[in-house]
Amino acid sequence: MIAFGIALGLVALLMAAILEFNKNTVLGFVLLALAAIGFILLFVKVLYGSKWYWKLVGWLGFLLTFAGILILTWPSVKNVPAYRGNTPERTQVVSLADGDVRGVILEDGAVELYAGIPYAAPPVGDLRWKEPQDPAPWEGILEADHFAPMFSQPTHLPIYNSLSQVIGYHDYRIDLSDNFVAPVSEDALYLNVWKPAGDAQGLPVLVYIHGGSLQSGQPWYEDYAGKGIAAAEGMVVVNMGYRLGVFGFFADEELAAESPNGTTGNYGLLDQIKALEWVKNNIAAFGGDPGNVTLSGESAGSACVSALCASPLAKGLFRRVLLESSTVVSAEPPHSFRLLDEALESGADLKERYGASSVADLRALSADDLIGEAFTQHHITVDGYVLSELPYETYRKGNNNEEAILHGYNSEESGPFILFDHANLKNYEQKVRGYFGEYADEVLALYDPKTDAEADADWAAIYGAVFFNYPHYCLNRLASENGTPVYEYCFSKKNGRLGPWHSGEMMYFYGNIPATSSVFDDSDRALSKTVMAYIKNFATSNDPNGAGLPAWEQSKDSTRLLKLDTTVEMADEPFLAFYDILDRMQGWGE
Repeated sequence: MIAFGIALGLVALLMAAILEFNKNTVLGFVLLALAAIGFILLFVKVLYGSKWYWKLVGWLGFLLTFAGILILTWPSVKNVPAYRGNTPERTQVVSLADGDVRGVILEDGAVELYAGIPYAAPPVGDLRWKEPQDPAPWEGILEADHFAPMFSQPTHLPIYNSLSQVIGYHDYRIDLSDNFVAPVSEDALYLNVWKPAGDAQGLPVLVYIHGGSLQSGQPWYEDYAGKGIAAAEGMVVVNMGYRLGVFGFFADEELAAESPNGTTGNYGLLDQIKALEWVKNNIAAFGGDPGNVTLSGESAGSACVSALCASPLAKGLFRRVLLESSTVVSAEPPHSFRLLDEALESGADLKERYGASSVADLRALSADDLIGEAFTQHHITVDGYVLSELPYETYRKGNNNEEAILHGYNSEESGPFILFDHANLKNYEQKVRGYFGEYADEVLALYDPKTDAEADADWAAIYGAVFFNYPHYCLNRLASENGTPVYEYCFSKKNGRLGPWHSGEMMYFYGNIPATSSVFDDSDRALSKTVMAYIKNFATSNDPNGAGLPAWEQSKDSTRLLKLDTTVEMADEPFLAFYDILDRMQGWGE
């Protein structure tokens, strides 16, 4: 009986963990408890003292019962609430161009959030792969208290996401109020606005574009939610959903022919421009200054920001930019970008895979039929409308839109990308030669590891520099050459979570380090306050410097940057010799 009790307790705990990690409904926990009680009674009254195979049958029955519970109480699908708790305090009604909205006041009373406001018509049916259209005006008051669905994208089982949070982020929280899954939909062109609570006017505006390789992502993720910096620095923050994957970046000659602007392949960028136009027309109603907009983004979102800096359609919609861990302004952007002939060829291959003779055939397919193409169609292109040329060429001519730049990278960008592809002395040279070709000998001379650990560290540094650091170096030089004030950083702060991996800086930049999290300490929270002060100053005056802050020098010669760590100070750019090799590989300046 003791052995049975211990075994049942352990198995039941594992089952409860599965229900929690998979976000099953609360009913699942109730049914599991009843099933465990029933099994105890069965064992005591019937199975105790019986043959071993009858006990095995009992255990199998218990496991099958759990499988039924798992299926029966599968997580429901519902929009993510903009608040915690049952009865949020409501804001005053705000009148916009398309109708009235009312948001919620967040738990601490310092910030108002207006979630799920439409900025464009749903891009469904005949509007799939067309320029975004104006949203339909609405009657009455739109209760902006839930986030809209994330745009259609490949998704994982909830248990996969939970385990990623446990293993990768080390900050999973058990909370039965979030036992559901968020919906995905093509009808996802909505935005969210965070503002300091109460009356305000003329506040600086920060518009954020989320990352996710242009394949995934959602605008409610807490790391870059606007509540932290809105409360700490008195800013109005906006982010939005936009078309992703095949829906946002599929290019086709038929689509270009039917477009009044001759465009194809950049629908996600057009959505972002539409959102910026919405901000210009509506943000004053939330206390924001439409003439003082800073555009920011991380990873693929930052790639989009750098593309919008080169787009004639975005001119005048923002004044300055904050780019985190990506740009597309190098001569040969390493990711999130391709030339139009490549995009059209890829689009033609897609049509052939689906047996589609026309775009109408593809529009007749459901979103679920096409979601799997996210991996093949997630690249910005030069379409002649959103982008008339390579952003690199636009910057060389000095025709970029922004008047100041704050940008940078993390010291361990490669972490998540080489997690299952580490280097050692046996494969290191092969990896280098495979990527660098005729320049491999120079790279091997520069990075010459003697141990497996050194090989792994060198490959991690090379990977991060190629795909993230070097494009920022290119941006810095181009901006400096055409007289744009530019400030570069390297985020290198260690912590108990991601540390300085790709995306690890976001909680610091937007003030969302949990107050009670044990994986961060006082030095992390102090750094976050410093960075937010830099951002507020930059968003106000084009200069991040201010009273009480370590001096942040302009990166005029691209050899110095600000190190964001426990100590914040200027430091030498560590990859200059390697960048020289990359310059020659890409034909920089030719």
